[in-house]
Amino acid sequence: MSDQRFYFRQLLAGRDFARGDQIARQMVNFVYLIGDRETGDAVAVDPAYAPRELVEMLGADGMRLGGVLITHYHPDHVGGNLGGWTIEGVRELLDHPDVHAKLHVQREEAWGTKRVTGCSDGDLVEHAPGDVLEVGDVRITLIHTPGHTPGSQCFLVDGRLVSGDTLFLDGCGRTDLPGGDPEALYDSLQTLATVPDDTVLYPGHMYSPEPFAAMGEVREANFVFRPRTREQWLMMFGND
Repeated sequence: MSDQRFYFRQLLAGRDFARGDQIARQMVNFVYLIGDRETGDAVAVDPAYAPRELVEMLGADGMRLGGVLITHYHPDHVGGNLGGWTIEGVRELLDHPDVHAKLHVQREEAWGTKRVTGCSDGDLVEHAPGDVLEVGDVRITLIHTPGHTPGSQCFLVDGRLVSGDTLFLDGCGRTDLPGGDPEALYDSLQTLATVPDDTVLYPGHMYSPEPFAAMGEVREANFVFRPRTREQWLMMFGND
């Protein structure tokens, strides 16, 4: 697909939107907008903090929201209660009068998404690993990458990998929270290690000086790829 037709925006919470939100500025979450400019169809990835602003941004770009992709169910990515703070997210987005969308999750993540957000079965579309979501003529491949949570997923689209909290430019997601599994995360990182070097990694948080980088550079510099075996990985990153 041509660059003129492909629509992609990386937005930093607390800077590009939700500027007055103290938690957004602290958590530095990225939200992604992906779509087809020719058809006007778009989806949002992990739209937490200021959902109405995101809808307005899409409208200003001539796009309409037709779906939400969830990398995982933690409140800083989907909304809900975070340490006593209430974060607006997908529940408020689905209640927006101009939005008619479903939440796309891996099947293993459905229970957590419903519990954290208050959404129902009817709000969700449950996916299997490798499913492809079409947004206009844009094809987004859903890669199941458990470890941070059981149903964590990444999205591969037009030479870009949107990785949520599975992989950052420096480091990877925690495995010491409920549902975390260091062995599963090791396997997931091995899966991502097969992504071509020129694929650009777009993470779930601004935890490094740069907001994105080529996968070849990430694999070379990121310490999570240094262990060569599962045993070495567990010695470094296991929870015991």
